[in-house]
Amino acid sequence: MLNYLIVFGISMLPLVELRGAIPFAYGFHAADPENFNLLFAYIIIAIGNMLPVPVIFFFARKVLEWGKDKRFTKKFFTFCLEKGHRGGQKLQEKAGKGLFFALMLFVGIPLPGTGAWVGTLAASLLDMKFRESVIAVLCGVVLAGVIVGLCCTLGLGAWFGITQ
Repeated sequence: MLNYLIVFGISMLPLVELRGAIPFAYGFHAADPENFNLLFAYIIIAIGNMLPVPVIFFFARKVLEWGKDKRFTKKFFTFCLEKGHRGGQKLQEKAGKGLFFALMLFVGIPLPGTGAWVGTLAASLLDMKFRESVIAVLCGVVLAGVIVGLCCTLGLGAWFGITQ
C-alpha cells in the first residue's frame, strides 16, 4: 500500500508528474510483481497527475496576476506570466483551431517542461474553456503514460538490472 501512495505522491509533483511516477511503479513491480499491480498503479498515477489541474486552471493565473506587483515576487511572477503569454500565443498561432490537439500533444509528449501542470497553466492563460482544457490535458496524460510505459517496458532490464 505504501508503494501506491509513493507513486501517487510523485505523480502530483510539478515537473516530475506522471513521467517520474511510472518508472517508480515499474521498479516496485519488478521488486514484488505478486503484490504490485501495474494497471492499478497507472490509474492511481493518472488520478494523482490530474488532481491539481482544476486548482491550477482556476487559481494559478490569479496568483500570478496578484503577485506580479509585489516586492518579492514581482520579477518571477511577471516572468511566468510573460513566458506563458508568449508561449500561448505561439501555440495558438501554430495550432489555429487545433488548439485542443496542440495542448494534448504538448502534455502528452514526455519532455522536460511539458506536462499537466504547465499545459493547464497555458490553457488558463489562453482562456480556453475549462472542460475542453481538462479533456485535452487528460488525453495528454494518457498519451504520456503510454509513451513512458513503453519506454519503461523496453528499457526495464537496463534500469533495474534484470537479466533473463
